[in-house]
Amino acid sequence: MARVKGGVGAHKRRENILKRAKGWRYGRSTKIKQAHEGLMKAGRYAFAHRKDKKNDFRSLWILRLNAAVRENLEHEGKPMSYSVFINKLKVANIALDRKVLAEFAAERPEVFARIAKQVG
Repeated sequence: MARVKGGVGAHKRRENILKRAKGWRYGRSTKIKQAHEGLMKAGRYAFAHRKDKKNDFRSLWILRLNAAVRENLEHEGKPMSYSVFINKLKVANIALDRKVLAEFAAERPEVFARIAKQVG
């Protein structure tokens, strides 16, 4: 079998690496080794942060819910807290998740107020 030299494939692979690293600063956009290292690290960050995004959104929903609950409800003469509200939701068998409740609180306050009246 004849020998195959790898120049064309190697060049294509390096070009693809540099294309993906386009716009980065310093050697990361022009030097193959640095660009490849940057791409590997970027891939790791992208994977980890896709997981983190789920927690970030959940905490945002909780913040929005807490603010809306404190505006709308009272518990023992004080504004009701988020944790008391969630507990009362479970007791009342209202199976809405935090995402939907936060959306109601932000975009449809009248619907959220009706839910809050059922709970509190």
